[in-house]
Amino acid sequence: MNKLKKLRAEIDRIDEKILELLNKRAEVVLEIAKVKSAEKVGFYSPEREREILERLQQLNKGPFPNDALKVIFREILSASLSLEEPLKVACLGPLATFTHLAAIRHFGSSAEFIPVKTIKDVFEAVLEGKADFGVVPIENSNEGVISYTLDMFMDYDLKVSAEIMLEINHNLLSRSGDIKKIKKIYSHPQAVAQCRGWLERNLPNIPIVDSPSTAKAAEQAAKDEEGAAIASDLAAKIYDLRIIERRIEDNKNNYTRFLVISEDFPKPSGKDKTSIMLSIKDKPGALYEVLAPFKKHNINLTKIESRPSRRKAWEYIFFIDLEGHIEDKKVNKALGDVEKHCLFLKVLGSYPRTDEISKRRKYL
Repeated sequence: MNKLKKLRAEIDRIDEKILELLNKRAEVVLEIAKVKSAEKVGFYSPEREREILERLQQLNKGPFPNDALKVIFREILSASLSLEEPLKVACLGPLATFTHLAAIRHFGSSAEFIPVKTIKDVFEAVLEGKADFGVVPIENSNEGVISYTLDMFMDYDLKVSAEIMLEINHNLLSRSGDIKKIKKIYSHPQAVAQCRGWLERNLPNIPIVDSPSTAKAAEQAAKDEEGAAIASDLAAKIYDLRIIERRIEDNKNNYTRFLVISEDFPKPSGKDKTSIMLSIKDKPGALYEVLAPFKKHNINLTKIESRPSRRKAWEYIFFIDLEGHIEDKKVNKALGDVEKHCLFLKVLGSYPRTDEISKRRKYL
């Protein structure tokens, strides 16, 4: 027992040292804020944040895991930034949607999150200056691309400044936490579809009530003693619900990619992706002419998606993701060659490529 007490005392001393260092870090952050203000430099630098996180992960020798390290330092960076000026981030509401969760993963919980009703509202909040950034879903590994988000890039002159990959897990929540008391289940139709097998096996005769979002479903369940919701664990936290069963989705490999939108995009990080959209001429070989320059300049395309233009029958818009930054010489040259064969070409943004998945059930 004496050994345990000694070890706990050592933990206490380490925690006190961490606290002291956090406050010293905050003092330096406030000095940086003064310099930025005097020199009229933007207070938020995603390139600098990425540099800090990557450097610390490279320095980490363990046993503390790198994925947890990144989450902790994301929160430190978020709290530090709030000392200068809290970021305003628009996302689909109400709070506790997966878009909100993705936004927390990227910006940290010290940002000011502005919940709005639609994807269009996210774009408008950023365009009108009500938010510094917006977070919108762009594709799901099971359901495919979210066409409405792509359409918004046609109508709004905003840029993609980052991407977020989030693992989507669904949980069954209720006020009591007792599965036997459930008389109805609230959730978004997409979440219900992704959990259909589990529901048929475990709650086959319970009626489903459609909700506009999983977060709204949690809010409804919080007011209904006999109701349950299919939603995130963040929703359970916000709406004071108990988790009856975790991860009830049928497909355990369920991921959603989100884009961060803003009025500009970051400088090259050395590991970037560029998103563009273009329209091609209606003639034989037109698509080949557009794609050939990427082959010529050895540029890898990671995604290509077509959509009707909504402006002219049988005219299509292509959305393309490619490796590299617009400031890279070969990317810039390739896009110059591509543009010669397009009716129009628009660069949506260049931003750091995300190779890792944020696992929402951990470290939240």
